[in-house]
Amino acid sequence: MEKVRLVLQASDPFSYAGLDSFLRSCPAIEVLPVEDRADAQVVVFGCEQLTVDVVATLRRSAAQAGLPVVLVLRTITEGELLMAVESRVVAILPRATVTAERLAASVLTAANGGGVMPANLVGELLKHIERLQREVLAPNGLSSSGLTPREVDVLRLMADGLDTGEIAGRLCYSERTVKNVIYGVTHRLRLRSRSHAVAYALRSGMI
Repeated sequence: MEKVRLVLQASDPFSYAGLDSFLRSCPAIEVLPVEDRADAQVVVFGCEQLTVDVVATLRRSAAQAGLPVVLVLRTITEGELLMAVESRVVAILPRATVTAERLAASVLTAANGGGVMPANLVGELLKHIERLQREVLAPNGLSSSGLTPREVDVLRLMADGLDTGEIAGRLCYSERTVKNVIYGVTHRLRLRSRSHAVAYALRSGMI
């Protein structure tokens, strides 16, 4: 079985040493030097709490490599949780409960596109998403996908293979309106073409 490759970072030597020991005990994981980040699939980051310096480091990492992050720390607040998620953190483990097995399972989950959060943090995220939908998206006619209902309808019909005229007839729009909707989606999401827009929407679960 191919090993999951990761880079380990920490805000202090004690955190680094403990996490390094846990990770190297798992045969399914390979810890790479930080300079080999380009070959990694996951970042594991250990710290006491989410300070300004830690957030800055995570944001730089997200901008440079875009790798999912497993964050191990002592405590985290709701506001810090949102900053962490924006920095590609997909798994959060409280330091007091970390074991080699739990850390390895979180790394493997992150490498496979999943996430791991304590139950109380999941509740906070869901409440934030609900507020976002109610206070930001809904007043602007957007869904949680960032698309309007009309854009979703057009993309779904495009995915079914209908051309502009057929979409216009099905939705009772003019062809100009359909073209404007498609242009709006591709321009806003910086997509290259109609087929790219459909592929993007399908992969992202938007339609």
